[in-house]
Order: sequence, then structure tokens, then C-alpha cells
Amino acid sequence: MGFNMEKMKVVNGVYWVDIPEAGLYVLCGCPADTTKHLMKRGFIVQKVKQGVTYESGPNVILLSDVSIQKGAFSNLAEFPILQMLYRQGMILPDHPNNTGDRPMLAGLLNQITAQSEYIYRGNYGLTSVEEIMEAGISRDVAEEIFRIKLKFAFGKIKKTEELLDFRIVETDPVELKNGVFIQRKELNVYEFQYKGGSLVVDMNLGLNEEYEPAINLDFHKINREYFSVIHIGEGNGWDVNRQCMSSLVTFQGKIYLIDTGPNILHSLTALGISVNEINGIFHTHAHDDHFAGLPSLVRTDHQIKYYATPLVRSTVIKKLSALMSISEKRSQSSFAVYDLKFNKWNNINGLEVMPIYSPHPVETSIFFFRTLWEGGYRTYAHFADIPSMETMDNVLFKEIEESSFSKKIYMNVKTSLFKKVNLKKIDIGGGLIHGKAEDFANDRSSKIVLSHISESLTDSQKEIGSNASFGMEDVLISAHKDYHMLSAFRYLSAYFPDAPRYELNMLLNCPVVSFNVGLIIAKKGIMNKYVYCLLSGVIEVIDSAAKTVNRLSAGSIIGELAVVTGEAPVKTYRAMSYISVLQIPCALYEEFIKRNFTREQIRKDYENKKFLESSWLFGEMVSSVIQSSIARQMEIKFYPKDVFIDIGSHCRIFMLKAGRVRLELDDKPVDMVAPGGFFGEESIFYDQVSLMTAFTMEDCEVYIISGEVLRKIPIIEWKMLETFERRLTAFGTQLDS
Repeated sequence: MGFNMEKMKVVNGVYWVDIPEAGLYVLCGCPADTTKHLMKRGFIVQKVKQGVTYESGPNVILLSDVSIQKGAFSNLAEFPILQMLYRQGMILPDHPNNTGDRPMLAGLLNQITAQSEYIYRGNYGLTSVEEIMEAGISRDVAEEIFRIKLKFAFGKIKKTEELLDFRIVETDPVELKNGVFIQRKELNVYEFQYKGGSLVVDMNLGLNEEYEPAINLDFHKINREYFSVIHIGEGNGWDVNRQCMSSLVTFQGKIYLIDTGPNILHSLTALGISVNEINGIFHTHAHDDHFAGLPSLVRTDHQIKYYATPLVRSTVIKKLSALMSISEKRSQSSFAVYDLKFNKWNNINGLEVMPIYSPHPVETSIFFFRTLWEGGYRTYAHFADIPSMETMDNVLFKEIEESSFSKKIYMNVKTSLFKKVNLKKIDIGGGLIHGKAEDFANDRSSKIVLSHISESLTDSQKEIGSNASFGMEDVLISAHKDYHMLSAFRYLSAYFPDAPRYELNMLLNCPVVSFNVGLIIAKKGIMNKYVYCLLSGVIEVIDSAAKTVNRLSAGSIIGELAVVTGEAPVKTYRAMSYISVLQIPCALYEEFIKRNFTREQIRKDYENKKFLESSWLFGEMVSSVIQSSIARQMEIKFYPKDVFIDIGSHCRIFMLKAGRVRLELDDKPVDMVAPGGFFGEESIFYDQVSLMTAFTMEDCEVYIISGEVLRKIPIIEWKMLETFERRLTAFGTQLDS
């Protein structure tokens, strides 16, 4: 422990280093919702100085060496930086904390560069008329959008280096300030040095650790209605009790997500929804409280549909690419992108969606959703990050001519905001960039939900609109059919593509059963009576001996081992959420297998599938359908000890079944691969000859898997990217886009 230095753990992978004598308060690591964690732990508190109320907090952020850990962003400095600039007052005119010091980012050059561009895009979005026009916007409209953007930016687009200080930390000690030095010791491990003392911070997540959500949520069991809205977030980036503003829309049993705030998977799991069940995402804009969960939605085995206007999509992709230091094309490839047209009803398989431009510092859309029913349309309006009428009248459109193009935009926004609908959720965050409840005092919509705040509603606001709790559902059109059975047919027909329909109907006649959170579905060492097809929710697969915990999503088959091999499960399967399953008796499942497949064929595929299930790369959120398709084409090859494996330029990966392999780069060791591990990932992710060479330390059995079957599985691609980045960073090489 150093002289007058203290280190405290905030949450997994995040630490606080306190050096008050030097005036340094360092946040080490900043995944999603870190500011909320600091508030809850008392590292950010309210204070008063010279009659001014402000918040305490960090003044330095030490960045993680890697962009992603366990599938989540490691460095999301946008909100911590905003907290320093505005809530601490470091940038506010005449504020007692505006002393000339600026917030500081410290870490590797590539991470500082990425954060600088990401914060720049988070502040401004598209930063020129030309960039706006590249999104398909005419020059007249682009110039007006840019004029509005400059109003929010007080007349100037500032580069990040005008707002922040940077300290690049590599091999040698670097002074932060006032005699405090920092030195990088190894991957994600840094040493602070001050007045002869030192302390070490390790930002690596442990074996089964993940970044923790800031908010504890109750578990719910939701219904799949014909058309409904499920409220999953009513807070903002500063609310320590509620998730950020977001909603789920269900339509004909399909589930659509509006925005992807921090820890979105935590919210979905609490509702009994796995990421594989999300049919599409509608995106309003790219601020972190609506964006930070986006990478967690690639933790699925298929491309989720992404719906946004080209204007919003362009901003989101630029910000995501900056964070990951990868190309815009690569960022976009993780989703199936569908562009929406402004001011028109876009028909998405019967669900009609209209985006309207909303004036905001970054490109933003508000959304109307509708579908036809008895007596006309049922309509939901989702208004995230809207301006107040005061901002519209006195700041953005104060001096416009009656016949100008600005007037048309003003009237379109105003008319849209106050349109009567069945259900309307509105941002009432106030200030320059958010809405006010009072503007909607005369709104005649059937129901108004007030959202995007961190405090409780006032009495006057309660007279205008309702508040919503997590998991509350507004049903606009009730369902009169069981959508779970449609899912069951879809999963089984994909898993058994060659089985006759009448044979599948035999399995589909089995009951759909629900299980509570925490219930063990299949127990290690005990023969199970049923095979389960998971229809909704999340199951965790626990192997304490191997120290692994994986998660299964909808479409997974559980309990096949007893049927195929006659053996008891080697792992324990436990419900992480409320789940629904198709419950098939083992005897019936065995008869189905005998009638449609040879036992030899099933056993071979199952052995390969069992290996995939046990691996980190394929064991999480990859459905049985996808695992089976991969298992059927895997090839196995033997390599003797002390030979180089030709990774070559072919699009494929190598997975180690037995033995050990040493990876080398420029004749120096990079990593040691054990059974279940893989190498050759850059040939898939980067379409290039492998940078590394592989040398067998023992006799090895290696599965070879073609990259063509992996390229449209987002969770696999992102895990390969995470591994490749970690290997290069540990070696001391910067990840290149």
C-alpha cells in the first residue's frame, strides 16, 4: 500500500484509487453503468461549495487494455466524462470546480484513440453537412439538421482533445500529475506509484466473473400478446433505481426491442426472455443510455434485425466502430440492417412503424407503432429524447422565417409530439436536451407514461401522466393463440430438417410446461425422464468441477444424453429466469430418433455437439439447431508432438480436442491453447493469412471447422474478436481494423 493511497473494489473489474493528497481520484475500468455503481457505493456524493451544489467523483479514468470482456464493453467513458464535466462542474462557467483542470483518460494508445472518437461521436453524432448527406439526406435538410446541432453545441463542434487530457501508458512509468506515476505491468494490470509507495490494480475479470448490473430487478413472467408494450426502463443514465428508458413491443408473438441501454441482457433475463427471442431492434439514437447494450445483443446465434433511419444508423455504426477499432462494414455485419424512411409508415410484416426526426445533439428519431384491428388502428408512440417546447421556441427555432424550411421541420415535430394515440411514452428529463411533462398537459392520448428521469414524479406531473414499473405490460390487442407452439414447431423442424411433418407433430403434441426461477431442470449424475426444448427464457449449465457456467437460450434441446447414450447428465441445468419448455418423455423421443435416424448417425453428431457445448466459444447462447449444423461438418485431424500446424490462409478455425498447442507471433509465445480452446480466428474475422503460428506441445487431436458456417453467428465472431484482441494486446501489438 502506498503512502496516502487507497484502493477499493467497486464491482467486478472496476476499482477506485484514492490519492487525496495529490488531488487524484482514479476510476479504473468503466463498463456500462459505472457511474451508477459509484453513486451507490458512495464514491459520488452531493456536496456544496461557495453556495453551489455539485457532485464529487473521479477526475481520471484508467481504461481497460481490451475493448470487450465476457461479451460486454469494458470502456464506456461517455457518462463518467459527462459526470465530470457537468455534474462535478469542471466545464461550467463560474463554477467553483472549473479550475482549468480537465478530465483525464489514461491507458494504451489504441484504447485512448478509440475512446476519443467514441466520445466525439457520443457528443455530436455526425459532424458535418457532408456526413449527414451521406445518410441519404438532401442538402437543404442536412444544413438545417446541422444548424440545430450547432445550437445544442453552443456554436462549435469541439474535438475530444479540447475537453480532456490524455496519458498514454505503455512500458515506462508515466506521471498522471502531482508526482503520481502509473506503469503497465501486464495485460490489464497497472501499478500506481507515489512518494515511495505503490499499489497494483488488476482489471481482468475472473474465470466466471462478469460486469455486474447496477440495478437489481425482480423476475417476471410475461405474456406474448398480439400487440402490447412491456415497460423495461423508465430512468436515465443517472437513475440508480431504474433501468434507462426502453420498451419491448410484442406483435403476433414476436418481440421487438426499442433501444439497447446498459445491461439489457439483465433486463431480458428478468422478464424470461433470451436474446435469441428478440426479433428486431428499433433504435432512436446513439447516446450510451440507449446504446450501451448493443454489443450484448450480438450474443446470439443469428443476426438480429436492426431497424433505424439511415441517419441514426450511420451515427450508431460510427460510434460502435470507434469503440471496437474495427471498420464500419464489420460493425454493421453483426446485424441484419433494415433502413426506415422518415415520415412514412414502414410495414414490417404487419407492424407499421413511422420514425419522425427529433431535434437533439445527435441524430434522433421518435417512433409511432401501429397495427390494424377492429374499429381502426391501435397506436403506440415512443418519444425518447425529445426537446421541450421552451427549447424549440426559444433556442432552436427562435429566429426562423414563416416560409422557411426550418418552419416545416418545427411544425412536423410539434404536430407529431401532440398527436392523439392509444399509448404514449414520453421523455420528461427537462433541461436543454429533454422534454417536459407540462407540454403534454392537454394531450388527449388514452394513456401517457412519463419516463427518462432519475427522480420521482411531482404532483403536477402525476396529473398529466402515469409512471410504469419494470415489467408492466400495456396490452393494445390481446392474443387468442399460443405463440409458444409456433416457436416449438420452428425449433424442432430446424433441428430435424429431414423428419416428416407428421413425426414432428407427434413431439409437438407434448405439453408446454413452465418452470420457476432457480429450479433445476436436469441434475448432474441423475437420469432425466424428459427431453426439453427450451421455448422461452434462459437456462444456465453448471459444471463446478470444470469451473464453467454457460447459458442456453430459446431453441436449445436439453436431456438428449440419456436418450442417445443412456448416460446421466454430466452437468446441471438450472432455470436462470422463468422458462417455458416443450416437455417430451425420453421414451417417446427415443422412438422418434429410431424411426427417423440411424443410431450411429445420431451418436457421431452428438459426440461433436457435446464437445461444442463444453467449449467457451460455442457453449453460450448457441442453440441446438446451430450446434448441430456445425457438428455435422466438423473434421478431426491428428498432429504429433513438436510439429507446426499449417493454419494457412483458409477461412477456418482449429479447436483443440486433446493435447496442448503454443501460439507464436514473430517467434515469440503469445498464448497456450488447452483442450476446448481455438486458434486461427483472424482468417475468419479479418479474411487474412494467420498472423500466428501454432506448435504442438503434445500429441494433439484437432477439430477443423469451416469459417463459412461461422460467419453469420454473431456471438462466435465477437468471441473470436475478443480473443484475438486479447492475444495481440498481451503480446504488445495494436488491433487493426
